[in-house]
Amino acid sequence: MKLEYIMNYRADLKSPMQIGAAQFGTRVIVDVTGGTFEGPGLKGKVLPSGADWVLLDNQGVGRLDVRATLETHDGALIYVQYFGVFKSSGQAAGGETQFGDNYFMTQPRFETGDSRYSWLNDIVAVGEGRNLPNAVEYRVYQLQNG
Repeated sequence: MKLEYIMNYRADLKSPMQIGAAQFGTRVIVDVTGGTFEGPGLKGKVLPSGADWVLLDNQGVGRLDVRATLETHDGALIYVQYFGVFKSSGQAAGGETQFGDNYFMTQPRFETGDSRYSWLNDIVAVGEGRNLPNAVEYRVYQLQNG
């Protein structure tokens, strides 16, 4: 198996809303306000229509549940949903981390009806994230046969 780079994806975020501790953990909701994405064959903006419904366990591990809408530079709409895990190593200077500072991994799934990007419907993707002030950034890869 090998990884093929698809894109960098940056989502700009509102301040987290603390729902609080409940039966499954502490729920935090973070609205997406915009962003950008770019890679070989992909370029565009993240629409302000998504959010992350994070669930924190009692050890501070975050279970991500994200939905967002991407709009390509040529007008195609792509729905993306991903689940993931965020586990902080405690490294964060001013809210910014580098790739690899934390365990921050995702599994994006794409859906589009636009034939130019329909190849996204049939791939398995993975991503590695990092924190930025009021944003997150991911490097996204497609899993390929080795």
